Amino acid sequence: MAPERAHQFGSGEPVILTDERGHQFLVHLTDHGKFQFDRGTLPHSALIGDRDGSIHQTDKGAKLVAFRPRLVDYVLKMRRGPQIVYPKDAAAIVSHADICPGSVVLEAGTGSGALTMSLIRAVGPSGKVVSVERREDHARHGRRTIERALGAIPDNVELLIGDVEEVIETVQPDRLVLDLAEPWHAAKVAARHLRVGGVLCAYVPTVPQIQQLYEAFEQTGAFFGAETFEVLERSWNIKGRSVRPDHSMVGHTGFITVARRIAASAN
Repeated sequence: MAPERAHQFGSGEPVILTDERGHQFLVHLTDHGKFQFDRGTLPHSALIGDRDGSIHQTDKGAKLVAFRPRLVDYVLKMRRGPQIVYPKDAAAIVSHADICPGSVVLEAGTGSGALTMSLIRAVGPSGKVVSVERREDHARHGRRTIERALGAIPDNVELLIGDVEEVIETVQPDRLVLDLAEPWHAAKVAARHLRVGGVLCAYVPTVPQIQQLYEAFEQTGAFFGAETFEVLERSWNIKGRSVRPDHSMVGHTGFITVARRIAASAN
C-alpha cells in the first residue's frame, strides 16, 4: 500500500486480488497460505516475489490480477469493527481540514482506524497523529487494523485510550478531527488549546448534533467561518457507447463541519 515499498510482494503484505467478474478479495500473504474461492485455489507462494499488477491462475484456470491495495481498497475490504469513515468522507476531511505534511493532528475516536490511516498518510513523516479512543475494544481493533495495513505503527503516531478533552491541552494540535457523538465538549476545550489559525473538523450523522456544535462555537467565540456539508458519491457504467449512472449511489453517511480557531477579541 505504501509507494516506497519494493515492487515485489513480500510475506506479511496485503494484496488485492481481482477476478474476471470484477470481484475483489483482500489477502494478507503468508509463506504457506492459500487463497480459496469458488473458482479455485492460489497458493500465496505464487504471489510472494512477483510484482504489483501481475496476473495469476488458480488450479481451476481462473485468472486473478494482483495489486498492492490502494488505501481505498484496503478500507472497503478490511475486517470491520466499529463503523468506518468512508473514503469519500475521509478525502473531504483531509482536504477541507487542510491536513498536510508537517501537521500535528489530534483525532477522536480511532474506531476501526480507517480515517486514522488517511491522516497518517497526509501528515507524512514530518507530521504527527495522535488518535484517542474511549473504548478499549475499539482501540485494540483500530491498532490491529493499522498494523496489518502498514506493517507497524509509525513512530510519529500515538494511539491513546481515554477522552480527547483530556489531551487537547497537552498536544496543542494544528488540526482537531472529531468523529464523536458529542463533539461540542471537545470544541469548548479546543477554544483554548487548538492552535490559533488551526482547524476543527467534526464528523457527525445528524442535524441536532450539528446544531449543538454550532452553539458551542457561538458560546466560546473562538471559531470563525464554520461550514457544514455532506458528500454524495455516484459511479458510472461505461461499456462502449452505453454510458449511464449506476442505479444506486453512496448517499448520506455523515455531515462534515469545519471551522477555524481565531485569536481573542482585541476589545
